[in-house]
Amino acid sequence: MRLLQILADSVVDGPGLRTVVFFAGCPHHCPGCHNPDSWAVEGGEDYRVEQVVEQIQQTGSYRVTISGGEPFLQQQALSELVHALTGYDIYLFTGYRLEQLLDDTQARQILSQVDCLIDGRYIQRLHDHSLAIRGSTNQRILNREQLRHFLE
Repeated sequence: MRLLQILADSVVDGPGLRTVVFFAGCPHHCPGCHNPDSWAVEGGEDYRVEQVVEQIQQTGSYRVTISGGEPFLQQQALSELVHALTGYDIYLFTGYRLEQLLDDTQARQILSQVDCLIDGRYIQRLHDHSLAIRGSTNQRILNREQLRHFLE
C-alpha cells in the first residue's frame, strides 16, 4: 500500500490518543483541502500490511484512524489493513458518501469492520471551526450501529 505517513499520538483525528494512517492518493481534489499533498497517488512510500500493523503496535494504542488522501482508492490494501486490525477501535475517513460505497461487496466488508465512518467530501463553504473531527457540516460521523443499519 502507498502511505504518506503513520502518525502516533494524534488528538484531533478521533477520540482519545490515536495512531493515524494517511493513505496516498485522492481523486476528490476538494477546493480548500487541508492536505492537497495527499492527492498524488505516487506520493509517500510503499508499505506492507505487516509493517503498518507493527508500527501501530509499537505506539501501544488500540485507537487507529485511517485517513488520506482517499483510503478507498487503495481498496484492497485498505481491506487487508482493517482485517489485520481486528480488535482495534478504527475510525475511517472517506470523501465518498456511504451510499456510494454500498453496492461494492469489498467496501461493505470494510465498513462492517470499522467503529466509525466519517464520510463526504470537504466543502469549503460549509467549513465550521467548531466541528469535532470533520471539516464541513455535510460530512457525517456514523458510528458502528448506524453503519450496521445501512449494511443490513
